[in-house]
Amino acid sequence: MKLPDQLQFIANAYAKQKRTGASLAGKVCVITGTTSGVGYAVAKYFSKDMAKIVMVCRDKERGEKVKSELYGLSGIEPDMILADFRSLEEVRRAAGEILAICPRIDILINNAGVFSTRLILNEVGVDTVLAVNHLASFLMTRLLIPRMAESAHARILQVNSEGHRFSKFIYDDIQWKHHRYSGYRSCGSSKTAQLLTVWKLDQLLSGTGITINAMHPGAVKSNIGHSNGLLYTFFSRVIITPFLKDPTISAQALHYLAAAPELETVSGYYYNLTTEEQPAQHASLGSSLIEEAWKISSRLVGLPEDQD
Repeated sequence: MKLPDQLQFIANAYAKQKRTGASLAGKVCVITGTTSGVGYAVAKYFSKDMAKIVMVCRDKERGEKVKSELYGLSGIEPDMILADFRSLEEVRRAAGEILAICPRIDILINNAGVFSTRLILNEVGVDTVLAVNHLASFLMTRLLIPRMAESAHARILQVNSEGHRFSKFIYDDIQWKHHRYSGYRSCGSSKTAQLLTVWKLDQLLSGTGITINAMHPGAVKSNIGHSNGLLYTFFSRVIITPFLKDPTISAQALHYLAAAPELETVSGYYYNLTTEEQPAQHASLGSSLIEEAWKISSRLVGLPEDQD
């Protein structure tokens, strides 16, 4: 029996995944959050496919190790940009550095993310979960779009999460002054905000040759939430992690979404790995909050609402 659309994600977790033999050789791929989890797996997988990798990461020491590993896999020297995505000013700087070294950008994978069991505000008073999971990728994407428009058939992939189903976008209380904070609710709100702006970006990018899609990377092992204290770390490693899959499945899925010829002009979709899926109603294309999410996100990152 087929599940209702809003519950189909349960079955999709076990669906057979699509693959492609198409190559990313010579493609310039900007990947955020490359020192662990999904981002690390993607960087390795794409390097083996002879792509030129531009790493965006926070930790210089770990980044250098990954950079060396990627070079060993392909013989192509990766570029490394350092930035802490809790700070939007660092995101702006990182985008500027990327533009300075990349005459073209073929693929942008916004992967960096965080999960926090407690409310932590960044330097401008924004929940760091919202800042890292949504505002950083929103700002990075909008700053890089003009350069991506110079490439034929550029692709933007937002690594989202089934966690968006935990919460609507709490747009009227981004500092959580009037709502009870929880890690799952905060993460869900940030991922919903990201999806809502994906639908708006898809509209604005029509005719540019750039596609944008979002995907759930599967239930895979990562370091997300690793700074939430000993109790959470113990619970995560002992109870949750043993049931999670290797992030290579995420890398394979992202490779398909980034390289498959049949997806060259496909845009404005949400995937569970490689299976097209209907997101939660509050985060769907039919949501009444798309324009509100766009306006608020633009204001928070200091950009005009009109996409240049």
